[in-house]
Amino acid sequence: MTILLQISANTGPDECCLGVVKMLAHVDAAAARAGLALHVVEEVPAGRRGTLRSVLLCVEGDGESRRLFAERQAGTVLWRCPSPYRPRHPRRNWFLDVAVFAPPEREFEREVVFETMRSSGPGGQHVNRTETAVRATHVATGLSVKVEGSRSQVANKAAALALLDAKLQAHVDGGMARDKAARRARHAARPGGAVVRRFIGPAFSGPEFSEPGLSEVWPANKVGHKLTKSATKQ
Repeated sequence: MTILLQISANTGPDECCLGVVKMLAHVDAAAARAGLALHVVEEVPAGRRGTLRSVLLCVEGDGESRRLFAERQAGTVLWRCPSPYRPRHPRRNWFLDVAVFAPPEREFEREVVFETMRSSGPGGQHVNRTETAVRATHVATGLSVKVEGSRSQVANKAAALALLDAKLQAHVDGGMARDKAARRARHAARPGGAVVRRFIGPAFSGPEFSEPGLSEVWPANKVGHKLTKSATKQ
């Protein structure tokens, strides 16, 4: 099952959009430690250069490990830091939203035609010489999507199939697909609920977990991610 992870600033200011970029770097490093990989499916740029309104990621790796990893990332994130853009601004708390979307599995691949091509994104000669980008077209409707975020053709194909499934649902229903509608709705909503983790300062140091005694633990075999309570000293 394809698992999508979205990091969003919702309708927050530029500082929140910068937080999306910092959170993306944090999640990418965490995924690498867990033996997983991420690739960008969709980016929504923000108004200020070097920031993102949101980013949609596909989590690659062992099925159970990636599901647990994605679930651990989900929730409201607080970045506590003076504004890097407005030095005298009194606000110090910037909120982000991390959400998991797992498109329903439907066996309609036989209705889809796949076309591979060279990626048009950054990556130098490797990108230009290998056909890793994938375009998926639904034969009956002519709907198509193109995915080129990963250097893996297999990963791009899986993401393209998931996105095409959502696009097809939008076409059939005469409106926005259920999963994409949920993602867009989160853009318009202010992050809510308890903060699940905090990051401090311009270096995005952390995370600090909201419940005392919680710490991030990565098993030695790097195949999972879980929260455990620190042992109490006797």
